[in-house]
Amino acid sequence: MDRPHLPRQALIDAHGAGGFRFAGMSHRGSLLCLPDGIWAWPIAAPTALNDDLLDLVFARADALDFFILGTGEAPWTMPEPMRLRFREARISVDAMTTGPAVRTYNVMLMEGRRVGAGLIAIE
Repeated sequence: MDRPHLPRQALIDAHGAGGFRFAGMSHRGSLLCLPDGIWAWPIAAPTALNDDLLDLVFARADALDFFILGTGEAPWTMPEPMRLRFREARISVDAMTTGPAVRTYNVMLMEGRRVGAGLIAIE
């Protein structure tokens, strides 16, 4: 995860079939979308989330106000210690299934909000 696929934010044009389309590109697997780029994100289920997978997010805390977690096909409740870490970093966080997360991310990005998203791919 040392270099982004795209060195800027972009709207997510489509999702499903195990991946995403954005900025004329397609990617198979999950994505981490941050103000300075879009990265491949090696995660297939929210239960696998750990501090290492969120390091890039917290390293950019000064550039983020919101973080949206797309949890795949099923809802997931974020553990309180993880929610507390976001609160301490002053980043509002919301977890929802990936479809609504993509739509919410796109709207917030179009509004010029300081938003990031971790999007778990769905089939």
